[in-house]
Amino acid sequence: MSAAAALDNGRAREFDFQPADHRAIAALVYEEVGILLPEGKAQLIYGRIAPRVRACGLSSFADYVAFIGRDGEERGRAVDALTTNHTSFFRENHHFEDFVDRIWPGLVDKLNKGGRVRLWSAACSSGEEPYSWLMAAFGADRSLAQRLLKADLRMLATDVSPSVLEKARTGRYSKETMRTVPAGLRSAWTKGEGDDLIVDPILRDAIAFKPLNLLGDWPIKGRFDTIFCRNVMIYFDEPTKEKLLGRLADRLEVGGMLYIGHSERLLGAVTGKFRPIGRTAYQKVSA
Repeated sequence: MSAAAALDNGRAREFDFQPADHRAIAALVYEEVGILLPEGKAQLIYGRIAPRVRACGLSSFADYVAFIGRDGEERGRAVDALTTNHTSFFRENHHFEDFVDRIWPGLVDKLNKGGRVRLWSAACSSGEEPYSWLMAAFGADRSLAQRLLKADLRMLATDVSPSVLEKARTGRYSKETMRTVPAGLRSAWTKGEGDDLIVDPILRDAIAFKPLNLLGDWPIKGRFDTIFCRNVMIYFDEPTKEKLLGRLADRLEVGGMLYIGHSERLLGAVTGKFRPIGRTAYQKVSA
C-alpha cells in the first residue's frame, strides 16, 4: 500500500497528496536540516503541511511543492512545521544532576577566579532545556545566580525553528507544562500570570536564544565548557550524525562535557576524542 493510500484510510482528504509529493517534501527537509521523513511519516507530513497549503490558497500538495521551490520564506515555514519539538522541563533529569554534581563546582571555581564559562543548549526547542539547566545549576539561590551572571558566564540556546524560539524567549508556560519543575525551583524562578507561569527575567536575560541549523554554518566563536545536544540525532542518518558529532567535538574545550539523548550514541572517528563518564554523558579528552 502506498503512503497516499494508507493516508486515506477510508476518509476523504482536503488536498490531493501523492507519493511524489511526499518524496519531494522529504527530500527538501533532508537537504535543509537533515531530518529523515520515510514513507511511514506520510500522515505526519500531511497533518503538518495541509494547514500551509490552505494558508497559501492552494488546492494540492503538488501546487505547494512547486510554490516552495520558488518561495524561500514559505519553504522555511514548511521546514519549521516539520521539525519535531517534543520537550519538557527536566527531561532526562540525570543529565542535569550529573552536571550539577560533577561539572558545575569546577565551573563556579573557574568563574570565581575570573575565568570564562560557556554553555550551549544546541537544540533548545521552546526553552525548557536551557531554563531547566540554569535552575538546576543555581538552585534556589538568586544571589548566586546574580553574582555568577555578572561574571563571565554565558549560555547560548539555539534551534532551527523560529516559532519555538519565539516561545522560548517569552519564558511563558502553562502550569501543567511546569509541573515537572521541582516545587522549590518553581517557587524561586517563576511567577503566576493567569493560567501560566513566567520564568524570572534573571534567567530569561541570561540566555541568548538564536536560530541555528545544526547542519548549516555556525557563526560561533570560541569553545564551550558543556554542550547539551539531546534527542536530535534520532532524526538523522548515520553520515549526518557523524558529521554533527565531529563539529560538536570541535566546539568543545578539552575536558568539556557533551550530553546526548538517552537513545543516542557516539559513533565514527569522534569516539576516540571522548570518554564516557555517565549515562550518555561524555567528556572530551583530546583535541
